[in-house]
Amino acid sequence: MKLQKQLAAAQKSSRLLATLATADKNFALKKIADALEQNYAVIEKANVQDLKKISADKYDRLKFDRARIFGSAAEVRKIATLSNPVGRVLEIAKPRAKFKLEKISTPLGVIAMIYESRPNVTVDAISLALKSGNAIVLRGSADALNSNRAIVKIIRASLKSSKTPLDAIQFIDSPDRKIVGELLQAREFVDLVIPRGGRGLIDFVAQNSLIPTIETGASVVHIFADQNISDLDKAVKIIVNSKTRRTTICNALDTLLVHEKIAPKLFAQLLPELAKRGVKIHSAKLTHRLTGGLTVKTYAPEFDREWLSLDLNLKIVKSLDEALAHIAKYSLKHTEAIISRDQKAIDRFLCEVDAACVYANLSTQFSDGGEFGLGAEIGISTQKMHARGPFALEALTSYKWVGRGHGEIRGGGETAPSCSI
Repeated sequence: MKLQKQLAAAQKSSRLLATLATADKNFALKKIADALEQNYAVIEKANVQDLKKISADKYDRLKFDRARIFGSAAEVRKIATLSNPVGRVLEIAKPRAKFKLEKISTPLGVIAMIYESRPNVTVDAISLALKSGNAIVLRGSADALNSNRAIVKIIRASLKSSKTPLDAIQFIDSPDRKIVGELLQAREFVDLVIPRGGRGLIDFVAQNSLIPTIETGASVVHIFADQNISDLDKAVKIIVNSKTRRTTICNALDTLLVHEKIAPKLFAQLLPELAKRGVKIHSAKLTHRLTGGLTVKTYAPEFDREWLSLDLNLKIVKSLDEALAHIAKYSLKHTEAIISRDQKAIDRFLCEVDAACVYANLSTQFSDGGEFGLGAEIGISTQKMHARGPFALEALTSYKWVGRGHGEIRGGGETAPSCSI
């Protein structure tokens, strides 16, 4: 019953939120950013409580220290500078009756976020929802309960001096997993569900939700190092950055495919750099010849695994065709990249690979809403409908047709077939 009351309150507040002027929404966002910075110590203390309870492999994802809190505040301010996505005239139609007809962007209504670990998602989701005129229902993981509780409390308090209805932000303050099942059935209150986390969470939501869903997060990211590489130093930097800059994010490299003709030269420079950073190589056929004479300890490859760690699958391939076939088999359609100077190979890769983000000669870690200039992201969609890749404000809107007339009526109804519009 408590959940239904929260959802009903969110739905009611969404109607008011949809009418807020751009200046009112931007004022609220600035209040949020200020409050995060002013209360960083409170959030950091709550986050430490959560960090004490989790395993080492989750630490980086859950960590929300002063630097990251201030980084989130900066992202909120960026969102405030972006154009209002609501109320845009998307199309001007020309109806036969000559009345004025426009397609206007509108909020979706109520969005539910079901997500794991990362407290910054709480900040991003609230900020993007507010700017796009949507109410937000937040259900984070038990791991981050104290962090999320503190963040939501601080943000709601900061909005008391704004025109934002506080009920537009609903936090499910319970680790009970049964609530997720109830939430996924509440189609009379919620317009969109966004799961953000591992494959298990996303599959559960997709299989159990009665509400439209945008799947985000899970990935198996590949780079193909082609036989034609003009600058090995740059290639090494791209691979190392893709794998090690941050290992616990969805755009981190999981599998490196290397053309057999470039392998000895590339590995002579690459493998020592990976070893320095503690990367564990998972490969089935890494011969002494292919490694350029280096001795490398290897582990069994798991090509269908999103590592989120310093583990890396490595596979030698004989051709671009073999690389494309491997990616087609194991990709989760998130981010894929090629390193090459062969323009034909690049063009073919970018054309044939079916993924939300496809790159040539750059790090896979650029798959990020902030890097794309979106201000922040609500997630990275691996679907093809409505939103794909890093998505933010625009994807959180729908549209309606708005007609303005002067007494026009439609004629010809007497002779029209019963099935006609």
